[in-house]
Amino acid sequence: MSNKTITPFAKRQSRVRHRISRTSRGRRARLVIHRSSKHIYAQVIDDLGGRTLAAASSLDKGLKTNLKTGANKDAASAVGKLIAERAVAAGIIAVVFDRGGYLFHGRVKALADAAREGGLKF
Repeated sequence: MSNKTITPFAKRQSRVRHRISRTSRGRRARLVIHRSSKHIYAQVIDDLGGRTLAAASSLDKGLKTNLKTGANKDAASAVGKLIAERAVAAGIIAVVFDRGGYLFHGRVKALADAAREGGLKF
């Protein structure tokens, strides 16, 4: 792939993932987020084992009925609390936050703050 076809988002994403892989080296699980225009998703991934340990999104049945939309800060904080609850239940407390190229602002920040309040450390 030539440099002309790489988008600024892809550059940010690879830069963030490189820093995370360099610093954590698989010792801690990775809290990955994905933000779309309508919903927000979060996963806790074990990179050494290559498996998902916990997942939550604004599409979960318990959250979807209580939320007006999946694309606002309220939905992001609800998903953050839910992912923290599921991760702690799975025995994971320390994670590395992978914002995946999204700026740490708005919904991403709301999810991160709620996950911290829920008991995750990053």
